[in-house]
Amino acid sequence: MKALLLAAGYATRLYPLTLDKPKPLLPVAGKPVLEYMLDIAEPLKEVDEIFVVTNHKFAVYFEEWSKGYKSNKKIVVVDDGTLSNDDRLGATGDIEFVIKDKGIKDDLLVLAGDNIFSTPLEGFLSFSYSKRPSVSIGLYDVKDLELAKKYGIVSLDKNNRVLEFQEKPANPLSTLAAKCLYFFPKENLDVLRAYLNTDNSGDAPGYFLQWLCKKEHMYGYIFQDEKWFDIGDKESYEEANKAFKKED
Repeated sequence: MKALLLAAGYATRLYPLTLDKPKPLLPVAGKPVLEYMLDIAEPLKEVDEIFVVTNHKFAVYFEEWSKGYKSNKKIVVVDDGTLSNDDRLGATGDIEFVIKDKGIKDDLLVLAGDNIFSTPLEGFLSFSYSKRPSVSIGLYDVKDLELAKKYGIVSLDKNNRVLEFQEKPANPLSTLAAKCLYFFPKENLDVLRAYLNTDNSGDAPGYFLQWLCKKEHMYGYIFQDEKWFDIGDKESYEEANKAFKKED
């Protein structure tokens, strides 16, 4: 299995913090955001290689970081060639770019380079294996309908099949938020290419999830995290810093 960390955004909502530093390398309680995700990806015995996809502007920053980061897995920084927020590939485009550029033919675990949570991934993988060849995604119950309006929200049937996906809905169908955590079985890697070849494909992951749950079965695994942070703006970044500094 290969793991892929998405780190190619330009994080304009965090300016000026991210003018000259990529968001996944910003420190939270003194530790780069990206390393919190590596903490849960690296222990997975199935994973033999980890890719970090970034853009051309920040590729040198990740290369420099990787030289000082000690890992028991092979870590490869991938430059998607984009230079600004205007020509970015988006999350779905970057996943497909890495699959094609690196000739990936194995199962693929995709994580967001700007999320922080600590729940081990073994349960998610066991669930995902049981649902193959379908794609599985990670979910977190925000437990508040008002808060759910800020996220991509899914509804599930009794078998955990995703029935519908809503991007930041005014009237959420549930409180189950998508975490930007995906498992793509090797036999279904071409689903991304099929989506990107459609006329209405968008760069945000939500567009892909909306399309996929209507096209074929997709399943959601609910995590029982004590904390989950999606570092999207200064407020969420400050909240993560406060939470993890308290732990120290």
